[in-house]
Amino acid sequence: MKIPHPIQYQGSKRILAPTILTYLPDKFSRLVEPFAGTAAISLACSARSKANTYWINDFNKPLAELLGLIINRPSEIADSYERIWRQQYADPIEHYYRVREDFNRTKDPKLFLYLLARCAKGSVRYNADGLFNQSPDKRRHGTQPESMKENIFGVSALLKGKSVISSFDYKDVLANVNEDDVVYMDPPYQGVCGDRDSRYFAGISHEELVAALYDLNDRKIRYAVSYDGRTGNKKFGNRLPEALDLTLIELEAGRSSQATLLGREDITVESLYLSPRLATEMNALPSFHKRRKAEQLVLLEPKGVYGKRKISKRIR
Repeated sequence: MKIPHPIQYQGSKRILAPTILTYLPDKFSRLVEPFAGTAAISLACSARSKANTYWINDFNKPLAELLGLIINRPSEIADSYERIWRQQYADPIEHYYRVREDFNRTKDPKLFLYLLARCAKGSVRYNADGLFNQSPDKRRHGTQPESMKENIFGVSALLKGKSVISSFDYKDVLANVNEDDVVYMDPPYQGVCGDRDSRYFAGISHEELVAALYDLNDRKIRYAVSYDGRTGNKKFGNRLPEALDLTLIELEAGRSSQATLLGREDITVESLYLSPRLATEMNALPSFHKRRKAEQLVLLEPKGVYGKRKISKRIR
């Protein structure tokens, strides 16, 4: 089944979603995404009828509000997008910058959809003040209204009536999950652009995230975390502590776009960590999931870092 995606968002997990879903139970009560982004995992789960309900949260309020419009008021947001999109032809570049200025002043999610569809490489960027500052793609005018409408209504069909949309701090979301939930987290990870990653509306503390994961372990919550990664020999971000007793699944995400531009063959690999309870339920072992026509799991050594041994002492 083709999953609808109105927002072609760089960094979205839509490509890896089918693989990530193999590490989630076949049926469960609620999927919670504290860092939902474009809600790629919720969409994939709903398409496969894995969860009964969905809690879709993102601290970026205009993005959360946009998801709410797409899910609950599809006609309104589709019509708004078409109107804004058709206004660009007199001067597409000037129109984009005018819409961007209006969005940064008003935070109107309807304007945000046009910017996301029209910005360079579908790549979201913010400045130090949290203002959207990505340039327009000068080679294209953004998703055609007909295609956008089809994708919007597709998302609404999958999630309307069974989703709660919010814009809370992730720690507030995690404080309200329970043992029947499955939590999928895709937080902004450290190390991509120095001290601050301009792709994200707001960063998070590595130490605070680790403390939150210890708490989830104590509460026996099932969760999966996409966090660090690597391209070639370059690593992005700190690995999560071994003392959390997580199971590491490495997912080959494909050839790096930057490597392609430079004529190299570097492959991007992303880390997916499974909580102790989830790994036990799914009978998961540390693995490397290689992308190929006949996908298969190549098991790592069963002992060592991120194995299934129990650790009695925590390192905080």
